[in-house]
Amino acid sequence: MNATHDATTAMSDDAPVLLRRAGRAGHLVLNRPRAINALNHAMVRIMAEALDSWEHDASVATVVVTGAGERGLCAGGDIRSIHDDVRAGGADASAAFWHDEYVLNARIARYPKPYVAVMDGIVMGGGVGISAHGGVRVVTERSRVAMPETGIGFVPDVGGTFLLTRTPGELGTHLALTGTAVGAGDALLCGLADHFVPSERLAEFTAALADRSPADAVRDFATEAPAGELAGQRAWIDSCYAADSVEEIVDRLRAVGDPQAKEAAEMILAKSPTSLKVTLAALRRARELPSLEAVLEQEYRVSCATLSAPDLPEGIRAQVVDKDRRPRWSPAELSQVSAADVARCFEPAAGRGTLGLV
Repeated sequence: MNATHDATTAMSDDAPVLLRRAGRAGHLVLNRPRAINALNHAMVRIMAEALDSWEHDASVATVVVTGAGERGLCAGGDIRSIHDDVRAGGADASAAFWHDEYVLNARIARYPKPYVAVMDGIVMGGGVGISAHGGVRVVTERSRVAMPETGIGFVPDVGGTFLLTRTPGELGTHLALTGTAVGAGDALLCGLADHFVPSERLAEFTAALADRSPADAVRDFATEAPAGELAGQRAWIDSCYAADSVEEIVDRLRAVGDPQAKEAAEMILAKSPTSLKVTLAALRRARELPSLEAVLEQEYRVSCATLSAPDLPEGIRAQVVDKDRRPRWSPAELSQVSAADVARCFEPAAGRGTLGLV
């Protein structure tokens, strides 16, 4: 379909988020392609201000979120800046970023107009937060969706523990602990996306939103997604990850006799022991919380707790700064992480307040 575009760029073309209009659609284009559109504080603020403006603009019927470049919607938060902030000794900037980011996540989930997230390519961490809470979530055959935080000494955030506890069975626990990236079929199975549109038709799909509702556009462009892998692994995933501790989960994965389960155990053991135990506790607690907002408040407390722990800067150093892929976790073993260590991460963030969402 050929839509007439009245697109205008609301700011310079090198702005980190481009605001454009195409007919009755307002477009948010994440614009840091060299960093796979990793989110920083400025981007969060621009998105929040645009959503506030467009909510009350009768000429905007639909909001569309895409990423510049060919690699993905968003690779997550700008973790190098978090590393630098922690190393500088204060980390106030990181806490302020998370505060506004998590409030934005909640805003997206409750946005009164259709919010269409095009989850093409890499969609990880913070990228999940600005897409998977939307009302219309589109994946393609190129999509790779993940919450890989345990690999950098962090814990799933941006409402990730809310999303992952609402997957079928224990699929969410598997994805959270291993950090596994899933394709379109599994993203749909896990409830992280709604529709599959082949990448070759994305341009037509987004153009159609200029004068058509998302429901109409989805009906014309969405097709059946390629088969995923997780459905065939549900038996061992649901059995192994139902255990009450990370140690028992690993033991079950090793004992079940499935090569994929054994591989999952090895993936888990490469992650931060503290992050693993806190993640499992966060998931179990999130199951009992009544709303996304309550879960985001919990995640904010946990995220702030990581700022004074050694594994977050070390994990980012190993994966992003030095890229030696050899993090030195402290403590180094699951058995060395006590229940008290985990519990402390859920205490109110001293001096940082709350998100004010509940």
